[in-house]
Amino acid sequence: MGLMRGRLVVVQVIVVSMLALLAVRLWQVQVVSGREYVEAATETRTRDVVVPAVRGQILDATGRPLVRNRTTLVVSVDRTRLNRMAGNGEEVIKRLAAVLGRRPGELRERIRACGPGVARPCWPGSPYQPIPIDVDVTTREALQILERQEEFPGVTAEVQAVREYPRKGAGAQALGYLQPITQEELDKRDGLRAAFSGVDLVGRDGLESVYDVPLRGTPGMRRVQVDRLGKVIGVERHVPPIPGDTLITSIDARVQTLAEKALAEAMKGAPKADGAAAVVLDAKTSRVIALASAPTYDPAVWSGGISEAEYQRLLSGKTGKPLVSRAIKGEFAPGSTFKVSSVSAMLRDGYPLHGKYDCPGSYMVGDRPFNNFRGIGLGTLDLHTALVKSCDTIFYRAAYEQWLRDGGLDPKGRPKEPMANMARAYGFGRPTGVDLPGESPGRIPDRAWKKALWAVTKEDNCRRAKTGYPEVAKSSPSRAAFLKRLAYENCLEGFQWRPGDAANFSIGQGDVLVTPLQLAAAYAALVGDGRLRSPRVAWALVRPDGTKVKEIKVPVVGKLPITREERNYIKGALSEVASDGTAAGAFAGFPMDKVKIGGKTGTAEVYGKADTSWFASFAPTNNPRFVIVAMVSQGGMGGQTAAPAVRKIYEGIYGFKPDGKPSSSILPGGRPARALPVIAKDGTVSR
Repeated sequence: MGLMRGRLVVVQVIVVSMLALLAVRLWQVQVVSGREYVEAATETRTRDVVVPAVRGQILDATGRPLVRNRTTLVVSVDRTRLNRMAGNGEEVIKRLAAVLGRRPGELRERIRACGPGVARPCWPGSPYQPIPIDVDVTTREALQILERQEEFPGVTAEVQAVREYPRKGAGAQALGYLQPITQEELDKRDGLRAAFSGVDLVGRDGLESVYDVPLRGTPGMRRVQVDRLGKVIGVERHVPPIPGDTLITSIDARVQTLAEKALAEAMKGAPKADGAAAVVLDAKTSRVIALASAPTYDPAVWSGGISEAEYQRLLSGKTGKPLVSRAIKGEFAPGSTFKVSSVSAMLRDGYPLHGKYDCPGSYMVGDRPFNNFRGIGLGTLDLHTALVKSCDTIFYRAAYEQWLRDGGLDPKGRPKEPMANMARAYGFGRPTGVDLPGESPGRIPDRAWKKALWAVTKEDNCRRAKTGYPEVAKSSPSRAAFLKRLAYENCLEGFQWRPGDAANFSIGQGDVLVTPLQLAAAYAALVGDGRLRSPRVAWALVRPDGTKVKEIKVPVVGKLPITREERNYIKGALSEVASDGTAAGAFAGFPMDKVKIGGKTGTAEVYGKADTSWFASFAPTNNPRFVIVAMVSQGGMGGQTAAPAVRKIYEGIYGFKPDGKPSSSILPGGRPARALPVIAKDGTVSR
């Protein structure tokens, strides 16, 4: 009994002690530190929130949208916050997947960082940016997330603008695409971090890349007051974002679509064709009216994250690398379309404009015969007929004679190299400077280039001269023997500019490479005012309310070193190619009495492949308004594949049916747009 009473006393003492401690603590909190805790409870803090700007549209020359925005509900995840949770936020991911109707693993894939060995989808941007995992959720799905925010920490659902391409794949390579900015870019470029809102994307190719800054606009800032729990209780300051500028291009959406359709049909008609390109320029200004490349793709695949399968398809040679623009990046031997440069070189080197020239079926260049097409001789011709009928042997002879005058294999002093220098004057061998990224320079080979190439390849050639090509010999002993002999010659004398090199150069064969855009710019200079211009796709930047910010001029970058009489002579010869020359079959039935087409076919041989098909053209011949160039890789003869594709583009532009009868024209009056479309203050466009 005494023991029980003792225990009760102990319990009473403990209880009284705890009550005393609690009373002391309450006194400290309420009396001693009361004021401090009241202030802390009511304390507010401020946070700066960057508000994204609406990205500017990209319009065609008449105001039709090529790229525009649409608003949609986007669900994003803060991966950094998620990874701080228990199990790296796995429970949150599961709940989110259930709301969105996705697999949890799929969402995890979308928020993981891209890197070596990581297949898409993955996140290529900064780890500190919200990662969009669904760019088109329903209102019901968004409300489930917003109304139960405690179940979805680190997850947001908000209205954002996403890119939309109303014409699908039309002009995809020229327009470019958007991707998240990387943390490395934010760290390297001063001031870039402040210019991004955290949900902004950056242009990765095409116009989206070149004009990224004006298109992106300026983000705003909202300084908000939050309590200790992070809940917004007021807005202290608000600086609205400035929307991006609208980019008006010189592209005509209808011509662009027409050009891409013509290329697709041309490739279908050439069983081995593996790619094609078409360029339509304003002949007077060198503004780009259409820039087509086939195969193409729909840039909408980048929205919301691209899958690994789709990404590989864009890069795969089996699908024709649709991400690559063959119009500005593809380098091909130009064939006889290059002869306008060779004729010009002959004239500058003293060959008479109105002289007579033999066109035999074959001509000996050194100790090797170089043949005309099918070995057919055409008798004595002037340069006019040589271009119309595309005689090769006249150019072989001129090139060989110039090679000899330069000193042959052992030149003394500095060779004149008239054909190479004229080609450079036409803009070949260097980028045109078009306002698109990644343009290829092409190649104009000469003596210096041959020596530089030999220095790089000598070691390999000398090794192959000894070992041969056993891997080739298994399938083709004769080919292996030829390659071994060639390697031996190149090992000893590969630095020499041989007569055959000069002959091939004169007809756009051998090591000469050009891009379709280079060829179009050269023809625009020839049939225009003689000035070589750097083509432009963009025409102007304007504010969303129509205020002009800047008109983008087309710079003159050179002048052809031939007289106006000589240019008119060459143009006159080309004016008969479609009616009486090598393209006559392709233009049979075309109403030349209403719109006369001029141009030059090209058929370039490629070892191990079918010929590259070219047609470079202009119209109308008396006062050219358009220059159109088409190229079909492995398309065969120029008059059979490329020329018919160009005809279809002209039929659409001028309004003719295939039988030559009138039809509706996609360009009223048969002229490019002469004035910018008018954008009203409310954003509507007047054409």
